[in-house]
Amino acid sequence: MAENEECKVLIDQQGSNDVADPHPPCEEEEDDDGDEDDSWSFIVVLNLVLGGTARLNVLLPTATILAFAIFAPLLTDDGKCSTRLNRILTAAFVALCAASCVFFTLTDSFRSASGRLRYGVATPAGIRTFCGGHRRRRKGPREPELYRLRWSDLFHSALALVAFVTFAASHHDMVLCYYPGVPRKVVNTVPLVVGFVVSLLFVLFPSRRRGIGYPFLLRTDLVYLRR
Repeated sequence: MAENEECKVLIDQQGSNDVADPHPPCEEEEDDDGDEDDSWSFIVVLNLVLGGTARLNVLLPTATILAFAIFAPLLTDDGKCSTRLNRILTAAFVALCAASCVFFTLTDSFRSASGRLRYGVATPAGIRTFCGGHRRRRKGPREPELYRLRWSDLFHSALALVAFVTFAASHHDMVLCYYPGVPRKVVNTVPLVVGFVVSLLFVLFPSRRRGIGYPFLLRTDLVYLRR
């Protein structure tokens, strides 16, 4: 009799365990769903950060700054400016680079009816293509009003101009050539502050222009799609 009672107790315990077994897998599935949500949120945030960095590289005058960094030592004679010609050539080169910063921020591109990619500059009347000729109207975009010059374009041009002028003015050779008495702390601090503010404004208020130098990988970015 005792053995029969022990067998019944074991059978009851096994039955209760079988009933409770389905619940733990459900809890594991819920934990897996939570992990997937966390990983997906991390991927979304990472994509936003990388996308913002790529757009910032497009908006900042990186090519102009690189060209200035290459030719500034040659024009200033490594900051000596031994002749007046060095100062004149350096000032003219800085003005040319500043004008290019403004110009490139106003360039844009569009797909023609034939599918070809065409470039132009934004004007109050619409985009003006570089190809020229009497057939310019046929080669224009389907919706010209989307490519007109706007106040936001002038805002981005001003930011690019400020970024370049700040970098050029704080360049070592420029400081030695034009104003050697400026404290080194000012020369090192001002570009960092201005660069941070300009970068922040570019990220918060991105441009929708897809002009010269626009990377191919960003052409599907939602920020740059026409509305």
